Amino acid sequence: MRVATSRVTIQGQISVPAKVRKDLGIRAGTELIWDRKENGDYSIRPKRLTLADLPQVVGPSTVRLTDRELQAARRELQDSRAKRLDARKG
Repeated sequence: MRVATSRVTIQGQISVPAKVRKDLGIRAGTELIWDRKENGDYSIRPKRLTLADLPQVVGPSTVRLTDRELQAARRELQDSRAKRLDARKG
């Protein structure tokens, strides 16, 4: 199902349509990964940061957390994001 289209500029740049950016959670600076399927088609997806990427994003950490503490902090962050999104929708 076609959602949107883009046009390539002379410089080889494209704009990602607003609906697609919203659907995929793409913001300025998001890296896109282009995958080629066996049939020759391409799929595009945003690169998702992992914990391994964290030092590159925020620098080295001097705080050491246990796995349990890290998981609890992550859940708390996800909950706060969900509450903010619900507040915006409603």
